[in-house]
Amino acid sequence: MSDAIQALDSGGVEARSATFGGVWKFGLYAAAAWAATAVVTVALPDVVPWGSADLFAILTGIGAAIFAVLAVSVGLLGRVGRTLVYYGPWFLALGLWFLIWEFTTAKLGWLPKPFFSPPHGLLNVYVVDGPRLLICILYTLRLWSLGFFSGIAAGFALGVALGWSARFNYWGMPILKLIGPVPATAWIPAAFYFFPTTFDASIFIVALSAGIPVAILTASGVASVNRAYYDVARTLGADDRFLVLKIAIPASLPHVFVGMFMGLYYSFAVLVVAEMLGARYGLGWYIQFQQAYSGYANVYATLVIMALLCAGIVKLLFVIRDRLLGWQKGII
Repeated sequence: MSDAIQALDSGGVEARSATFGGVWKFGLYAAAAWAATAVVTVALPDVVPWGSADLFAILTGIGAAIFAVLAVSVGLLGRVGRTLVYYGPWFLALGLWFLIWEFTTAKLGWLPKPFFSPPHGLLNVYVVDGPRLLICILYTLRLWSLGFFSGIAAGFALGVALGWSARFNYWGMPILKLIGPVPATAWIPAAFYFFPTTFDASIFIVALSAGIPVAILTASGVASVNRAYYDVARTLGADDRFLVLKIAIPASLPHVFVGMFMGLYYSFAVLVVAEMLGARYGLGWYIQFQQAYSGYANVYATLVIMALLCAGIVKLLFVIRDRLLGWQKGII
């Protein structure tokens, strides 16, 4: 992470000379790729009609115009400009991907309907079924947030206990290692029995998937704290409560955040299955519903939403980590 930030700040000799010494070359390339996508979308007929082709062409055309303007003005944007230059190859790759995607699906039919969808087919899903998707997003975020945060809270408390107490670790760690490798979805029958509603069972499945990696890595972080810190604190009169709250937990936070990142991905992996347990709304429910009617374009559009949600939460977690662990800069 720090290497990427350093590369972004420096920009590289080649990036600076290509951007601030003249025209941003990748901006021009990206503008050409996005413009070609817009032209292909409206100029060539679809093998099977998908809808929203004109809207997609307008959006990609606007993107091409923006990149064309940025190609000659990005040097005036300071740090934002350096960020754009850093991601220039990705903007070009995205435009080329849209172009190839359009050709192989909508225009040539090499990847046929209903199994594959062109990009404007996904856009059409958002246009036509946007309100229902928005409701599903809110239901999914409610289920995920309840499961994830309850899971990491329980996992954090369990991990601190495991890392601090040798007796608790003796009995608890073997059980945790026994449960940990088992997929969270394997506990669905037990969840149905012990929880009164399918929603509560779904929360438990998500919480279990997020809590186990947090517990294991928190325990590892607490157990790996340098014992010299405890000895110095005890010499100054610190009690066990102070040692746990002021030394063990802060020193183990890098491990905790690694566990949270792992738990985040695991929780999203089981979220689809968890929402199939009798849910009436949610992105997982929507995927299952659309698969039953071969609405694969809707499925792909939902997967894009889930990927963006997960990426956004990961970014937020990075920001929180950097804020909380600023005192450890250079260590993590």
